[in-house]
Amino acid sequence: MDIQLRFLGAAESVTGSRHLIEFNHSKIMIDCGLYQERDLQSRNWEDFGVEPAEVDAILLTHAHLDHCGLIPKLVKEGFKGKICCTGATAEIAKIVMADSGKIQEEDAEYKRKRHKRQGIKKDRPVEALYTQEDAMAVFGMFQTVEYEQVVPLGDGIEAQFYEAGHIFGSSIIKVTARLDGEQRTILFTGDLGRIGKPILKDPAVFDEADYVFIESTYGDRVHTSLEDTKEQLCKAVNDTFEKGGNLIVPSFSIERSQEVLYYMNELLMEDRIPHIMTFLDSPMAVKVTEVFKKHPELYDKEMTQLVLHHDSPFSFDGLKLVQSTRESKAINHIKGTIMIIAGSGMCTGGRVKHHLVNNISRPESSVLFVGYQAVGTLGRIISESQPGEEVRILGQHFPVNASIVPVHGFSAHADKVEMLTWLQNLKRPPRKVFVVHGEKTAAHSFKDYLIEKTGWDVMVPKYQDVVKID
Repeated sequence: MDIQLRFLGAAESVTGSRHLIEFNHSKIMIDCGLYQERDLQSRNWEDFGVEPAEVDAILLTHAHLDHCGLIPKLVKEGFKGKICCTGATAEIAKIVMADSGKIQEEDAEYKRKRHKRQGIKKDRPVEALYTQEDAMAVFGMFQTVEYEQVVPLGDGIEAQFYEAGHIFGSSIIKVTARLDGEQRTILFTGDLGRIGKPILKDPAVFDEADYVFIESTYGDRVHTSLEDTKEQLCKAVNDTFEKGGNLIVPSFSIERSQEVLYYMNELLMEDRIPHIMTFLDSPMAVKVTEVFKKHPELYDKEMTQLVLHHDSPFSFDGLKLVQSTRESKAINHIKGTIMIIAGSGMCTGGRVKHHLVNNISRPESSVLFVGYQAVGTLGRIISESQPGEEVRILGQHFPVNASIVPVHGFSAHADKVEMLTWLQNLKRPPRKVFVVHGEKTAAHSFKDYLIEKTGWDVMVPKYQDVVKID
């Protein structure tokens, strides 16, 4: 039984997730994500490494841009198969891809105007990677599945989706290949969540697998506890309130924004923080929050109880969901301490940049980083800056005088100990573990850690590697 695996993205990098299984004349792609690191973004424009028309299906683990953001380009270039994922993932992915298409168009238009202003002439006009219309052309290709439902994919190959506990609707995917009486199972974690996170159920566990693809975003570190995370948020709110500044929270629209609201709601119910106005200033996050409200079957027990008792974190007193640009600009005129949760999570675009411009040089204000900041992003630059050091935002330089508060425990990714614990549910060693979706140092650190703790056969594949397994 020969199965060929091709590592077309997220190999020694933390975005651009894309893997291909070739078996018995079938080509199945697991995720098709956008590269977001500045030094790797050129890969978004390259060939896919496989003819799009030859791909039979995409199995989508979840709706983050680095897992679904290149699907519109794949479709534009000839993919005609089905996109299998959970219902919540499909709903959120449509929001994410449409927004990305709009941003691609805006970025292309901005570059055209800048080139014209600067007198730069190009052989070809600047074009968008894909448009909002291209993204919307994908919508009819989704085939939604239930957790644990068997999904036939071709002759001798099928898949099942299981709870990943990472974001709403996220999945661990088990692919089973059968030929001539032999069977092989391959697990794809996508992004693996943490046990005990609010709102979501815990990740599913498995007692056997032949091969495992495991992410390694935090493969070289251990998170603070979830209770410590809540304490850090509590302290940041109270400290900033005492100083009279604002709290700016660059946050991912999916899961992270909703999780911050969950903890803010708890702290308010416990009367441990002042009742400040909280703005969710992200049209995408507002839309995603509506998807959360539609799928209570995905809530964990604690979240279910909150909703039953009318204490939902998506509707507490003082919470304002901001849609329009006019409303967003009006926030800057409010006096007194407020919290502004805005995208993007790594400060690479979106409304958070404007709120940073108005607050990053104010000693009384705070910037709370509640998610992973990839190398080269504005978020990473700010988070590593020294007091008074200047950073460039929207073409201008601003001294960093605000308090920079990293709150690492918010991460929706399992850390190295949590990933090891999850893997150790396997009753026998897998034939091989592939460590993907992590920066090079984190991926190799996790590989060494796994070998030390288990003695298993572990590999960190490189970009465009091809591996045959049997």
